[in-house]
Amino acid sequence: MNKLATFFKFGTISLVVAAALQCSSVTTSPKEGVPQGSSKDPTEGAEQVFSEGNTVATRFEVPEGYTRKTYANGTFGNYLQQLPLKPAGTLTKRYNGETKPNKVAAAVVDISVGNSDLQQCADAIMRLRAEWLFAEKRFDDIAFDLTNGFNMKYSEWKKGKRLNAACNGWNSGGTASESHEDFLNYMKKIFTYAGTLSLSNELQSKNISNLEAGDVFIKGGSPGHAVIVLDVAEGPQGKVFLLAQSYMPAQDIEVLVNPNNANPSPWFKANDVGILETPEWDFDWTQLKTWP
Repeated sequence: MNKLATFFKFGTISLVVAAALQCSSVTTSPKEGVPQGSSKDPTEGAEQVFSEGNTVATRFEVPEGYTRKTYANGTFGNYLQQLPLKPAGTLTKRYNGETKPNKVAAAVVDISVGNSDLQQCADAIMRLRAEWLFAEKRFDDIAFDLTNGFNMKYSEWKKGKRLNAACNGWNSGGTASESHEDFLNYMKKIFTYAGTLSLSNELQSKNISNLEAGDVFIKGGSPGHAVIVLDVAEGPQGKVFLLAQSYMPAQDIEVLVNPNNANPSPWFKANDVGILETPEWDFDWTQLKTWP
């Protein structure tokens, strides 16, 4: 049963339970021994990591012969390339402070996860998108569909309106604010009542040949999962890219290693056959989507 059906059958409380289940994977540990797709994979053979770099673009060097895609200042692609990273070697932490047992991170993004089990896979992607729009003061563009279909607009929230109990409209009574702290309160509501199913329905399908930073690989539902493309480089064999994810339970956003490479490179090769194998979930290439 998907989250939308759950909402209408059992009500808001059960929807929250379904949201907590949406990122559970069919695997419980990183896959091992997965055969490589090509001995000439440009992502193989070097870590391409500069440990002193403190952003995505400065931490991860592109494979030999490749050129990093340039995105203009103020764009989502540039924002993702400039995401701050915690020091090299930092381990992924869950929302409760526990260290994640599966070591699948090439780096950890320096952005809060909160102290509750909310910012899971799709939530982290919506957080990054909303943080970029907030930084650009594009408040009217911050809006996400909840699983029941209600489009929850930050422009209404910042006026002091608050989501009603049925999650299909607004009540008055809040305090008008454009502070970042109150913006995060808005995002907590998004995390609670939206997820992979609603985000998948919002996004538009895209061909892998047109891959760009900010695109999303997503499987909506329960279980479901989503990862975001942080960076793209182009070279003689096409495009390579970096991925990031949160997971269940809620955890730090982590830049993923490529599990197909013995020397764990963070770069993945774009392809249009087979599947995209990430450490904790496999995607079809047709599950690539982008923002409308």
